[in-house]
Amino acid sequence: MDARRLVLALLAALVVAAGAVFAVMKWSGYGKQGPDTKDVLAAARPIPAGSVLTKEDLTNIKWPVNLPLTGTVTKGIDDMVKDQRVVLYPLDIDEPILEHDLAMPGSGVGLVTKIPNGMRAVSVRSNEVVGVAGFLYPGSHVDVLATFRPEGNASPLTQTILQNVQVITAGQRSQPDAQGKPEAVNVITLLLDPVDSEKLILASTQATIQFVLRNGADTATSVTHPVSADEMMGGNPAKKVTEVAQQVPVRRVQPRQERKEVQAPKTDESVTVEIYNGEAKSVQKFPSGSVPK
Repeated sequence: MDARRLVLALLAALVVAAGAVFAVMKWSGYGKQGPDTKDVLAAARPIPAGSVLTKEDLTNIKWPVNLPLTGTVTKGIDDMVKDQRVVLYPLDIDEPILEHDLAMPGSGVGLVTKIPNGMRAVSVRSNEVVGVAGFLYPGSHVDVLATFRPEGNASPLTQTILQNVQVITAGQRSQPDAQGKPEAVNVITLLLDPVDSEKLILASTQATIQFVLRNGADTATSVTHPVSADEMMGGNPAKKVTEVAQQVPVRRVQPRQERKEVQAPKTDESVTVEIYNGEAKSVQKFPSGSVPK
């Protein structure tokens, strides 16, 4: 009888222990799966502000769905690299990248990263004709022609002032259209050195400029001369250019000569007196002011 009671007590203890373990496991969430997650674009390494995103800068991390994250980037890594998005604020490693952390595509913020040291980005007005019917894209190479009327010359001239210049933006686009569609834009931005920048600004204010599209692989520079309206009608180009050059007033500066002091020749201050004694004649000289009276 005692043995039977002992067995029942042991069974009861096991049941109570099992119930306690089950309650603890349920309360602690043991064995329960974690929350649902989604892939979120994040920084693979610290990224300073002003950087253009590269493939090495980006990674995907798991982010809990139940933790709201507003403004996450929906594009993949390859698309972000293709868009060349620019970072506005510094990002730490594994920090989710949000839309407000990046400049909008085509906003021009990333333009400064395309300007090499010693170069300048110069924008000039354009239209459908000047812009080669809308076929100027970022990365195109052009020559710049200026048409002007020299002072004192009735015939206008056209001169190539810049050659093999790179277009870095067309309108607000800093990337060419993927399908190559033409687009009329109001502003073209060119990459120039400081001296050529001055030439372009002067031509844009004092002349009419025209872009001439060229093959990007053609880097040769041609020797050109101004073309006048007379030459366009079959005149002599060399003669016309010479005539124009002769009409331009040139100020000639004579070299400065050293001033020399010139002394007047010394004069004889003595007085000559001729003395006649009969037929004899004699000449005597006396100092000025000492002639006997």
